[in-house]
Formats: sequence, C-alpha cells, structure tokens
Amino acid sequence: MADDLRIPRHVAIIMDGNGRWARSRGLPRVKGHEAGADSVREIVRACRRMGVEALTLYSFSTENWSRPPTEVSALMALLRRYLVSERREIMDNGIRFQAIGQLDRLPGYVRTPMDMLARESRKRPWKMTLTLALSYGGRDEIVRAVRSIARDVASGQLKPDQIDESIFAGRLLTADLPDPDLMIRTSGEMRISNFLLWQLAYAEIYVTSIHWPDFREPQLMEAFHAYNQRERRFGQTSAQLGAR
Repeated sequence: MADDLRIPRHVAIIMDGNGRWARSRGLPRVKGHEAGADSVREIVRACRRMGVEALTLYSFSTENWSRPPTEVSALMALLRRYLVSERREIMDNGIRFQAIGQLDRLPGYVRTPMDMLARESRKRPWKMTLTLALSYGGRDEIVRAVRSIARDVASGQLKPDQIDESIFAGRLLTADLPDPDLMIRTSGEMRISNFLLWQLAYAEIYVTSIHWPDFREPQLMEAFHAYNQRERRFGQTSAQLGAR
C-alpha cells in the first residue's frame, strides 16, 4: 500500500454476483454464496489492516426473502456459520460488529449468535465497525425514521421546524457511523438496489464487472486507487477546493 494513498473512512459494498459466478462454473448457486463468504473474510481483514473505520456489507435485502426457500435457508445457514466461525477473529482484531435491517425476520438460530457477537464486540476497544445489512431495505429504513420523528412531533417532544438533516440522520440505522465515502458494487450492475439511499448522497461509486467471489484484496486496492483519483467537491467547484 502506498504511503500517500487516501483511505476512505467508510466503505459500503454491494456484494453481487455469487449466483452468476457459480453458474459460469456449472455449480449450484449455494456454492457461489460459500465462495463469497471467503471474499468477505479477506475484505474485512484488508480493510481493518488498512485503517478503514467502517465497513458495511449488503448481505441480504428485504427483497431477497422472495428467492426460492431452499436458497434462503442455505443463506441463513451460511450466515450462522460465518457468525460463529469469525467470532474469535472479530473479537481479537478490534472490530465492532453490528447488523441493521428487519432483524426480527431472521431465524432464531441466526439472531442468537448475531446478538451475542454484537454485545461482546462492544465490550472491547475497537478500530473498525463491521456492519452487515441483513433483511435490509433503504426505503424501509427511511419510512421507519419518518415514523419515529412523527411520533415525537405528535407527542410534543419535537417541533416540525426543528427537523433538519441531522435530526433525520440520527433516526437512521447508521446514526453512529459516518456516511460512506466509497460504495463498491461488484458484478457490473449499475444501480444501488435500495441500499443506504440517504447515506450514499455524496459517496463515490465504483462498479466492477468482477463477481463477488473473485473480489479480493488486489481488487479492493484497485477500488481505493480509483477513489483517490476522484475530486470530492460536495457541491463546490474545483476552484473553491483549490483555494482551501
């Protein structure tokens, strides 16, 4: 890693292409998900080592519940295995683990190790937060935030003219995280698929045709180098940035 490489504080990833990776090899889709879990492990390690403060992985969307029941069951079993097998590495490497989404829809055999890991990882100092977006949808998150604010307005705890961007962001599931600086999507699709709709407002977007099971540390470094070529203006002009 180059010493002058600017590392994004928060990296968000849409891990796409497991099924296509498996199909191209004549394998069942579940084999693609299993290979994708290996990429998760390597990317988490690389981000922690390079100083990324927050890594958010789009692991299972609200729409994914409509997939065939056998595939959903296999994904839940794989998720549980990950939570159990990676517990020690997460705990020993200063990583805070959390999950966001409609977590009550997850089966108990997933929620139990997930909740335990989230609680235990907060008991030690951490240098990176790993967030899994599970049973997650960006529109659903926004609706829940609006409902929360509406309840406070109705009860008199909040006045309508007090509502601003910071109040709204504070009701989101990522309230304790900085907004993503870089959003990576694998497998070539040019959309954000209901992922962090509010938070991605000024994120740099990097799309690669590589399927997620083949996305490893060298590909992550390519994304970081591309990020370093971007001029992040946040609505200002290049001249204004130069003057600063």
